[in-house]
Amino acid sequence: MSIAKAAQQGKMVANKGDTPMTARYINPYTDFGFKKLFGEEASKKQLVDFLNAVLPEPFQVADLTLQPSEQLPDHFTDRKAIFDIACVSPDGKLFIVEMQKVKQRWFKDRALFYASHSIRRQAIKGDWDFKLRPVIFVAILDFEYDEAEEYRELQRDVSLKDQNGAEFVNSLRMSFLQMPLFVKTESELETRKDKWLYFLKNLESFDHIPAILREPVFESAFDRAEFLRYTEDEQEAYFKSQMAYWDNINTFKYAVETAAEEGEAKGRADVARNLKQKGLPTALIAEATGLSEKEIDSL
Repeated sequence: MSIAKAAQQGKMVANKGDTPMTARYINPYTDFGFKKLFGEEASKKQLVDFLNAVLPEPFQVADLTLQPSEQLPDHFTDRKAIFDIACVSPDGKLFIVEMQKVKQRWFKDRALFYASHSIRRQAIKGDWDFKLRPVIFVAILDFEYDEAEEYRELQRDVSLKDQNGAEFVNSLRMSFLQMPLFVKTESELETRKDKWLYFLKNLESFDHIPAILREPVFESAFDRAEFLRYTEDEQEAYFKSQMAYWDNINTFKYAVETAAEEGEAKGRADVARNLKQKGLPTALIAEATGLSEKEIDSL
């Protein structure tokens, strides 16, 4: 029996907290869910509306053309933890939208390296005047990447500025949405950004469309997120994506707990070696054990 059929018949109830796999709406933090909501031709209007809700006027878009995923460089971490979409606006702006589940040791450096790849690849053969198209990197994070109190902001926007705060160039903009810091209830939603973040954070727990989200773009998103609308093959693909999501979270939590219990350097090395054998990405092993990536590579 397939995973999808087992779930539909009530024979499979794997949980994320108290949320069953047979929830009415899919988990947007899975690869399948993220791509369904934002990464297909049929969901472009939702992607445009979301970006216009979180980005300021200079980066507003009327339309986008999705780019093949192979346009993006390989991640240094497990593809089950990071999902992304690349697209371009009619005026040439390049957008990368990323969903990331697991915190990394050198997260800021990785994000900068990754976004800068889309700048570097603009180079052309022959004569070129170095005029760049802006690259806009938007990351939806299911963790806080800076836990210091002064940096605990829901959205952190990064650009290149001089010592006086004046913009140096507009070739790169990075926006980070730290979803654990979004805590508004339905009655507290005020802006379009509020609505989108409320939708993403609570989608899997909804059993109906909240009144405040009763408008065409969100209704379309709910339609695309409804599990029973999918074919059996799509349901099967979703469950596999959901299980990969749980596996990734549970493996990381176990690594952190085990490393804390072991304590000593030898214990951390043993834990790192074990996790390495299981195929956990080096960056996550480093985050869990406190060892450097170089030390882990040498094990």
